[in-house]
Amino acid sequence: GDLHGNLDDLLLIFYKNGLPSEQNPYVFNGDFVDRGKNSMEILIILFAFLLIYPNDLHLNRGNHEDYIMNLRYGFTKEVSKKYKDHGKQILCLLREVFSWLPLATIVDSKVLILHGGISDTTDLDFLNTLERNKVRDHILVRIMFFKQFSSRNAKIKLFALRKEMAAILDILWSDPRSQNGCTPNKCRGGGCYFGPDVTAKLFERYNLKMLIRSHEFKPEGYEISHDGKVITIFSASNYYEEGSNRGAYIKLNPELIPRFVQYRVSKHTRRQNLQERVGTIESSALKSLREKIYAHRSELTSAFVQYDPNGTGKISVNDWAAAMESVLQLELPWRMLRSQLAQMNSVGEVYFMSCFYDLKIGQPIKEVQPALVETLCRYRKDLEIIFNIIDKDHSGLISFEEFGQTWKLFTSHLGIDEYDESLDKLVLSIDHNKDGHIDFSEFLEAFHVVHRLEKKAN
Repeated sequence: GDLHGNLDDLLLIFYKNGLPSEQNPYVFNGDFVDRGKNSMEILIILFAFLLIYPNDLHLNRGNHEDYIMNLRYGFTKEVSKKYKDHGKQILCLLREVFSWLPLATIVDSKVLILHGGISDTTDLDFLNTLERNKVRDHILVRIMFFKQFSSRNAKIKLFALRKEMAAILDILWSDPRSQNGCTPNKCRGGGCYFGPDVTAKLFERYNLKMLIRSHEFKPEGYEISHDGKVITIFSASNYYEEGSNRGAYIKLNPELIPRFVQYRVSKHTRRQNLQERVGTIESSALKSLREKIYAHRSELTSAFVQYDPNGTGKISVNDWAAAMESVLQLELPWRMLRSQLAQMNSVGEVYFMSCFYDLKIGQPIKEVQPALVETLCRYRKDLEIIFNIIDKDHSGLISFEEFGQTWKLFTSHLGIDEYDESLDKLVLSIDHNKDGHIDFSEFLEAFHVVHRLEKKAN
C-alpha cells in the first residue's frame, strides 16, 4: 500500500517479511513518493530490486506518481534539495519512468491489484492494450477536458485521449462506497465512487475473486468492504502524526486467502540513523544470499573442484566468480561481493570452501554438519508453514501465549515434562528484539542458533 516517502515503514516490512526474491515476490501498489522525507531512497531501493527480480517484484502506478502531484506534495522539492546539480534531469527521467509503470497487476487470474479503484466502464482488456506512457501527467490532461478544439482531427484525437484518460483516472483515483452505483468522485476531482454492484459486475466478467487497492488512509492499516471482495491496504504508519495509525501489508497464501500484518514504526525502530538502517537492509540481503549459497553447497563444491584439479582448495577470483554464477545464476557482481563471501590469500587466490563458513562469527568455523544448514535453507517455505500454524490469529507474529499452547501440545505428544520457567526462557531467547512477539525472522534465526550451539558442543 501507500508508503509516501516513509522509509522506516519499507524497512520494517522487509525486516518482518523478508527481502524480495524469487521465493518471496512483492507487489507495491503505488504512491511511493510525496509527503514523506525519503521518497527518493524508497524509489532507489524498489528500482534496484526490480532490476534484480523483474519477474518477482511489481510496481503499480499510484496517483502520486505524477509530475504535477509531485510539485504540490513535496517530491519535487525533495529531489531538488538532495540533488542540486542534477535535480531537473532526475525529475525529468522519473516523469518518464512513472508513465511506464503498470496500472494494475493480476495474481493467478483471480486477484486484481490496482491503486485506486474501478468504474462501471472499466475494461481490463482495454487497459492491457493502452499505451500508458503517452499519458504522462493525468492531472494536466484532466484540465484539457474542459478546453474547446475546433478542428475535426483535434476532436477525434481528444475523444480517444479522453477515453484513455478516463480509464486511467478511474484506476488511480476511485474509491469504494457501500451504496450501489457509480458516481463522480467530486471530493478528489477525478475517478468515481463505485458500489458493490460495480465490483460484482467486474468480477463476473473477468472471473475475479478479490480486488486489492490502496489510496485511502485507514486507522488500522487496512479495511474490508463489498462483502469481503474489496480490500484497502495502507502501509504508511503514523501518517498524520506519531501514533495516528498503523501500517499494514497483505500476505496471500497459495489459496489466495489474505493474511494481514499490522505494524507501527516507533522510537525503538528509529534508534539507528538512516545510514545504519539502510546498512541493516544490506546485511539482511547478504544474509539471504548466504542462505542461498548454503542451500546449493553440494552443487557449488562440485563446480569449484572442477577449477581445482590439484586439490589445493584454492582457485582464482575469476574461476570462483564463474562457478558461483554457473550454479546460482543470479547475475550478481561476484568479484565485488567476494570480500564479504569468501577469504583470499596474499597472492589473490580464493579459499572456495570459505563460502560456507559462518561469516558472522569472528573467527570462521567450518560447518560440522553442513547438511543441516543446507536443509534448513532448502525448506524455508516449510518452516514458514509451521510458523503460520503456530500463529493462530494470523497476525504475522507469534505471541508468547500461542507459542506456549503449541509447546504444550508438542511436549504432551512426546511425553516430555514441561517446565513453565524453561518455556519462558526459551521464548525470551527467541524474541531477539524484545517486543513481546516472535516474527518469522526470529523464528528462522532460532534454528541457526541451535545449529551453532551444536557445533560449539562438538
